[in-house]
Amino acid sequence: MKSFTPTDVLRYTAFSTDPEGGNPAGVVLDAAGLDDTAMLAVAAEVGYSETAFLTEELEPGRAFTVRYFSPQAEVAFCGHATVATAIALAEHRGRPGELVFETPAGTVPVEVTESADGTYRATLTSVEPHVADVAESEVAEALAALDWAAADLDPAFPPRIAYAGNRHLVLAAATRERLARLSYDFERLASLMRRLDLTTVQLVWREDATTFHVRDPFPVGGVVEDPATGAAAAAFGAYARELGLVPQESVLTLHQGDDMGRPGVLTVGLRAGDGRIRVGGAGARIPEEGDGASA
Repeated sequence: MKSFTPTDVLRYTAFSTDPEGGNPAGVVLDAAGLDDTAMLAVAAEVGYSETAFLTEELEPGRAFTVRYFSPQAEVAFCGHATVATAIALAEHRGRPGELVFETPAGTVPVEVTESADGTYRATLTSVEPHVADVAESEVAEALAALDWAAADLDPAFPPRIAYAGNRHLVLAAATRERLARLSYDFERLASLMRRLDLTTVQLVWREDATTFHVRDPFPVGGVVEDPATGAAAAAFGAYARELGLVPQESVLTLHQGDDMGRPGVLTVGLRAGDGRIRVGGAGARIPEEGDGASA
């Protein structure tokens, strides 16, 4: 196994140009010599909700095999770490443009662009999504773990499990105040999520026709809350379109992380005639102490 040190991990935030905003991810651009145990250990040491590992370069500079680990387990797909990895590649190994990531969930194309001020933006295209019903008893258990009442839900947004690389339980809050108050039973919610094979619970509140505020408890990954969740944003886009809550062709804006002090913005693109979901956002390197890096 290759020798590995923490300095081999790049740190980027996704869905914000501010290193103090968005969702931080670890990125290992050359993980070819790391086995599963080593990758999990690195992710645990980094301590972010996910760290991405490029394990194989399939086409020079353009196509890669990518795996994602939380501090406690491998995750099939991670949107914010995908955005972070794409931007890290653009900065460290070439230029903006088209990338292809082969992930455990499937093939994920990513486009990286650079603005005039030098900031980068990455947009991923999800695998084919789907939406499934969830039993009333499971919703009741989720509400109990969250300490929400049934009256706290927005009746216009029925609970569903949505998938766009990972499974997420979508629950909509009736008010912004309800969304802002998040204090839940960590072990109880984690137990339910393991039973339903969920990655996060996507809590949403609708501000207007295309603007939403979201939060994502992530106890199965050993994290109380994920600051900005690209995979859940893709799943939510599929959910909102399938239930007719937004137009078939639309662009949604999701605000996440505000209640954690790490504000981020995720753009969700829906295209008529294409089931896949586009999720995009800015990103920035997180400077390490004494390295002189800037965002």
